Amino acid sequence: MKFRAAAVLLLFSALVSPLAKAAPGDDLILSARDATRSGDRLRLERIAGQVQGHLLAPYVDYWRLQLELKNDVDPARVRALLDDHRGSYLAEKMRGDWLKELGKQQLWSLFDTEFPTLLQPDQELQCYALQSRRLRGDATMLDDAMPLWLTLVDTPEACHPVLEALILEKRVLADDVWARIRRLVETNRLGGARHAMNYLPQSQTPTPATAKAVTDSPLKWLVKANPSASRMNRELAALAIARIARNDPRMAAEQLEKIESRLQPEEKGWAWSQIGWQAAQRHMVDALDWYLKAGDVPMSDEVAQWKVRAALRALDWGAVRAAIEKMPPALAGQPTWTYWLGRAYRAGGRLEEASALFAKVAGQPHFYGNLADEELGRTINPPPRTIPPTQEEIAAVESRPAIRRALALLSLDLRTEGVREWNWALRGMNDRELLAVAAVANRAGVYDRAIAAADRTRDEHDYTLRYLAPFSEQVRPAARTQSLDDAWVYGLMRQESRFVTNARSSAGASGLMQLMPATARWVAKKIGLTDYHHGQVNDTETNLLLGTSYMRMVMEGLDNSPVLASAGYNAGPGRARKWMAERPLEGAVYAETIPFNETRDYVKKVMSNAVYYSALFNGQPQSLKERLGIIGPRATPKAEELP
Repeated sequence: MKFRAAAVLLLFSALVSPLAKAAPGDDLILSARDATRSGDRLRLERIAGQVQGHLLAPYVDYWRLQLELKNDVDPARVRALLDDHRGSYLAEKMRGDWLKELGKQQLWSLFDTEFPTLLQPDQELQCYALQSRRLRGDATMLDDAMPLWLTLVDTPEACHPVLEALILEKRVLADDVWARIRRLVETNRLGGARHAMNYLPQSQTPTPATAKAVTDSPLKWLVKANPSASRMNRELAALAIARIARNDPRMAAEQLEKIESRLQPEEKGWAWSQIGWQAAQRHMVDALDWYLKAGDVPMSDEVAQWKVRAALRALDWGAVRAAIEKMPPALAGQPTWTYWLGRAYRAGGRLEEASALFAKVAGQPHFYGNLADEELGRTINPPPRTIPPTQEEIAAVESRPAIRRALALLSLDLRTEGVREWNWALRGMNDRELLAVAAVANRAGVYDRAIAAADRTRDEHDYTLRYLAPFSEQVRPAARTQSLDDAWVYGLMRQESRFVTNARSSAGASGLMQLMPATARWVAKKIGLTDYHHGQVNDTETNLLLGTSYMRMVMEGLDNSPVLASAGYNAGPGRARKWMAERPLEGAVYAETIPFNETRDYVKKVMSNAVYYSALFNGQPQSLKERLGIIGPRATPKAEELP
């Protein structure tokens, strides 16, 4: 085992040598980054004098200036850096950082001069710009600020004056304030909801103690409340019902039935929609009935989508159709709901309308594009491979400073900076340039960036780059040993790590197959890998051995279904089993009704990935529906639960 692991490491080093080769001064760049993180300006100044001429020296200049921004930095110094690196990611980042400081200090003249040149302002900067426009007397500022009232749930400090301006100018009234409070409670931003209550008319503003009781101890508050006493109490009762529903939808329904006659239709409808939403995520059989009690009350996108999922889970195609048709056009037009509306029309005998909807989605390289193709009788095949980029095309993109900087940053494991630099460099590239830069990244062993570039092509495609299959000398044997479909293994790895061997998630998962420490130890023990320690988790061969072994164990424990096993690999086998129904479910319905957003998206992408990998490996058209299959009814779990 140790000899084979060493051989793999040597092979990997050879594969990635264009990226891994250290350049003189790389250690100084890393030291400069450390000095920036610790705020050590003197150390940073010393290093800056030693890295002139290094490809990444501009980053040291940026880090130096970044530390000075809060100390009344001379605008001429900032503009010098912006001029020296005009059009680069660093210039955009520096300008954004500077603008935020100018906004905080309310230096509006400088802000207004620089803001129009920023290409991608974030929400905080957009709010500073709105503040400045209001101070200049721009009457259209309030019109542009209005959409933020309900959509902005994570509110940067810069946006509070903008929202308050809408109140002061009476662009939003009590109804709008209560709507915002509901939205914040719905998204579990309880502090924000309590803060928004300060915008209410005095007669409708609860005390801080009452507001906290409603959000933190809703049942206790509700049993003592008198909802009919005032609008404030009615609205707070609806909020309390929503909070109760998060833990116990049935209890919330029982409480709402006791008081609904004392609520106004919109208050009652919103409360029922919240109960339906929470119940739908738990796959409760009453979810759709509770949704129907909400009537036509306006719903957020998330709540409206779960109404469709509740109908899918109940196999009620009429309710699926009705729920999608009531969605806002932009939401209903998404591929997911276009496909399911087509299915609802087909179930209702409206075949021409169904086919027209499928045609809108078909041909798109994703889960619902694949399914729509099959509804129209088409098999799934990658598009013909275009002419590979020439050496001249490759050399042209390889010589671009942004590409060179991105690869240099990635070679130093400065992934955040490297990925951002890379993505900035791809802006505006045509298909030939994207394919050429994907080839550059592939040759350098930076597989995730190769995929990111190849994924963007519009007319000319190379799916061998979109669906790279590196480490085949290790992956294929590992899959065969565990009797796993190598296309599925690659589909899962592409989604897990994009083939970054030292990838590490925020939760602590590591390596190509993103193994959690406890899972890796458990699997190692089960397969008799007695000398395993967590330092080996990023070793390619060890990671593949543990990951494919775990895939097989999960698969065997979940009816040998790759859909269930994909869900189980991401969220845990116990959850994947819990999400099964009491009766057979179409695989696509199971995937669509997974309650975790991350896992739902993950399963769809893994299964679609597997279809393309299989087509590339075998040269045969594929069926996603066959891979999804039918998910059988939930059975009693085996005695030993997998981690």
